[in-house]
Amino acid sequence: MKKIGIVGGIGWRSTVEYYSEICRRADEWHAERKQRGVPSTPEIVIESLDVARSVALHGRDGDDESWHGFDEYHRGAFRRLEVAGAEVAVMASNTPHHRFDEIVRGLGMQTISLLDAAAEECARIGARRVLILGWPLTMRSQKFREAFGKHGVELSGPKDEAAREKTIELIAELERGREKGAAVRLGRIVKASWGFRQEPVVCLACTRLRLAFPAFTAQPSFKYGGVTYVNTSSAHIAAVLKSVGIQQLKSVGIQQEREGPAPRECRAGLER
Repeated sequence: MKKIGIVGGIGWRSTVEYYSEICRRADEWHAERKQRGVPSTPEIVIESLDVARSVALHGRDGDDESWHGFDEYHRGAFRRLEVAGAEVAVMASNTPHHRFDEIVRGLGMQTISLLDAAAEECARIGARRVLILGWPLTMRSQKFREAFGKHGVELSGPKDEAAREKTIELIAELERGREKGAAVRLGRIVKASWGFRQEPVVCLACTRLRLAFPAFTAQPSFKYGGVTYVNTSSAHIAAVLKSVGIQQLKSVGIQQEREGPAPRECRAGLER
């Protein structure tokens, strides 16, 4: 089994989730195959970066040279993972994928893009138009749009400034552990931002946003309150496991709120 490398720390909570989910799903895979003995888990090495330094190194839109320090900081982490024996590596964060191609250029090991994994999940469920919600850089990123476009998915951020601000406020509150009512608030942001006739499809391009739906954090896509959500982190983790030979054996559909108990505050939002 290939050794996995994780560039983490941006932020640390998502790094913990990547590590725990990779191990948990590996255990499930062995259980589904009814293998005897102690289940084998992938070897994992983590290079944890300073989120404050990463943010301070952000460049300017349209100026590649201004991103040089950012690219080098993250590329250095990948190189250290390579030296540590990692054969496949990922970044456990959405925002740095704005510079994914530049960061991984010249590396000798396999690297897996969160953007490709999330776009493939959108294509798998038949989504052609998708609203992206996350931090400001993520929502406006042309690199995100280009990556999704390669998979036939049209990606767009909220056109309304108020919706973008409410998204950022919600992420900040989830960061502080204030999850009550978050699913309902997010649904309102989506419906105010969605400009198409078909049912909204939303890319949760921030690891904090998925905390609004604690019952679905392990699902790559799910339905809630008349909206289909794509969980980028879960899709990314699935792609990592597939690359090391661990694939989910059961067929995966879109999980819906009726298939399991929703959090109490989410049920209240649906009943109103």
